[in-house]
Amino acid sequence: MNLNEKLESLRVNYMLKSFDVKDCADDPIEQFQIWFKEALSAQIEEPNAFTLSTVQGNKPRSRVVLLKGIESGRFVFYTNYKSHKAEEINSNSFVAMNFLWLPLQRQVRIEGQIQKVDSNTSDDYFHKRPRESQIGAWASLQSSKLSSREDLEKNFKDLEAQFSNEAVIPRPENWGGYEVKVNYVEFWQGRTSRLHDRIAYEKSNSGNWSVSRLSP
Repeated sequence: MNLNEKLESLRVNYMLKSFDVKDCADDPIEQFQIWFKEALSAQIEEPNAFTLSTVQGNKPRSRVVLLKGIESGRFVFYTNYKSHKAEEINSNSFVAMNFLWLPLQRQVRIEGQIQKVDSNTSDDYFHKRPRESQIGAWASLQSSKLSSREDLEKNFKDLEAQFSNEAVIPRPENWGGYEVKVNYVEFWQGRTSRLHDRIAYEKSNSGNWSVSRLSP
């Protein structure tokens, strides 16, 4: 069997759970927290990992990042402000997020607008990170080209020595948080015969949420 035949033969019949409009919380952030707690209870590895999609010109670009907070209904993550994704966010503030929890046969799609968190929030989280991660934020010029792995490790060791007498490592100015203010959230629960449950929340101009079922 060649690779394409193997791909064509891959099948999983989703049978774990169902999901209906009557099961939903009134607010999608509350519903997300319910599902996220279930993902934690299921001991899914890094359940906070999600695919972040941005736009460069007219081309979409995606990568996986880690959710680090939900503040005032906004999804928060941290990164280098000079990375490719940061450049794309600067030119287009509309982003999409996707969480996939295969052991629960679930995914959550989120769309919204993004902005930087305030500097105090970034400072607070930065100083909660392990010391090695703090130094790593200084050592890596994220998304820039490297001549070798050795250069990166040398830069880390040099900075480690530089900060050796510092009890508190300052946060780099080019590192911090973003928050996504959501206007669309879709909950997907796998079902048999590919007749999946899809429940979508959409925010109106008045700020209210409407809930509807979508065809799979």
